Amino acid sequence: MAEAITPRAKDYSQWYLDIVKHAGMAENSDVRGCMVIKPHGYAIWERMQRALDRMFKDTGHVNAYFPLFIPKSFLAKEEQMAEGFAKECAVVTHHRLKAVPGEGLIVDPDSKLEEPLIIRPTSETIIWNTYKNWIQSYRDLPLLINQWANVVRWEMRTRLFLRTAEFLWQEGHTAHATKQEAEDEAHKILEVYRSFAEDWMAMPVLTGPKTDGQKFPGADYTLCIEAMMQDRKALQAGTSHFLGQNFAKAFDVKFQSQAGQLEYAWATSWGVSTRLIGGLIMTHSDDGGLVCPPRLAPIHVVIVPLGKSDDEKANSFKAAEQLRETLVRIPREEFFGYEPLVVEIDKRFGQSPGARFIDWEIKGVPIRIEMGPRDLAQQTCVLARRDFPGKEGKTVGVPLGELPTKVVALLKEIQKNLFERAKKYRDANSFEVNSYDEFKKKIDEPGGFLWAHWDGTRATEDRISNETKATIRCIPFQRAKEAGKCMVTGAPSEGRVVFAKAY
Repeated sequence: MAEAITPRAKDYSQWYLDIVKHAGMAENSDVRGCMVIKPHGYAIWERMQRALDRMFKDTGHVNAYFPLFIPKSFLAKEEQMAEGFAKECAVVTHHRLKAVPGEGLIVDPDSKLEEPLIIRPTSETIIWNTYKNWIQSYRDLPLLINQWANVVRWEMRTRLFLRTAEFLWQEGHTAHATKQEAEDEAHKILEVYRSFAEDWMAMPVLTGPKTDGQKFPGADYTLCIEAMMQDRKALQAGTSHFLGQNFAKAFDVKFQSQAGQLEYAWATSWGVSTRLIGGLIMTHSDDGGLVCPPRLAPIHVVIVPLGKSDDEKANSFKAAEQLRETLVRIPREEFFGYEPLVVEIDKRFGQSPGARFIDWEIKGVPIRIEMGPRDLAQQTCVLARRDFPGKEGKTVGVPLGELPTKVVALLKEIQKNLFERAKKYRDANSFEVNSYDEFKKKIDEPGGFLWAHWDGTRATEDRISNETKATIRCIPFQRAKEAGKCMVTGAPSEGRVVFAKAY
């Protein structure tokens, strides 16, 4: 029998870790702060990769790869970036070990590097140093590059998927001839991220710029997508940065314009990471385990044949194989258009039916089909949908001949339901507040997204953060035009911004 998962209401943090563990998604490594992504978790990341990679290529981007190591002097060339990442950098100072009798392996003092190398926390500096050799003319632009890679940021407090010392991500780095082209790119990628979050992850997001206090080091401004988790905290799920000419100037990347003038290139960078898996878990899952949107599920349908005698087991297993062959032949265009339908058969007759059902529920498989002797005698089955736990999600007596149509329709319905349910939850936990006293009461209980007026100053933003642990998540594009007064200082405000406690 699977171990019990801590209820969300009892201990949300432990509930999250229990799901990651019991669904077989990841575990802590013996390397402090790092994680091992297990096959079930990595399969979700692979689906995320494939979907995003297709979206990037559909918008004109190509993939490349750049070094893991960055000379320390490169990072120092962009002042804001050097300051922003200094405390998170892992540094390589030697290139060799040697065996010493009685001491074992030691760092060879004669192998000290002339210049320390930084294990990449992000790649703007090494990439723009490279772009200097690639860009000479306006004809070389735009340069639209994406990289799938790992990065290292030396985090002190880690949590699987959400914040680890090493994580996987994609990072886009583009160069443009004009400011307008670069800004259009930053907004285009933000829309890609919004679409992926909502259409694939079924995770509703707010979009808009970060404040200057929250923007990416080295950026002129940062655009973001922000989601609400089930504990009402915010999760920054993706960012797209307009870098202006900051990195072009730092690395002397100039091009000859159509007018024959030497100009600095304009830049963007953008990225999402394996943090999205944590967001998926905390947006949809329940006390029974993982709930995975069908578009990203590693397994869409599991068939559980049942029986007591050897004959009953053999007959139900044969029927399960025939059903699987029928389902996997469904054209992917009838499903979601990109991924084929993945169907598994549970062959573990030695375990009780209940234990087998619970195991697949914990793993978040969207649809479970149960087939026992009585079902087969009537050419029917039991259909269970994961987004409604227990009896509520079960339909008994479904004719086997109707399954191909019903399975496709149900997967689409589950995808839609998960998004609508998450959006309803977010909206029900979003509040307008008009005074700082009200804000301080609501940010702790009930929490959520608090829409409030702010005077636009870093001082007020920092004060609110220091006193309440809440930050401005974004200045939403979705906000209404509403002049008001800052809830703290009473100074004029152009509109409400969204505050929340966040991961």
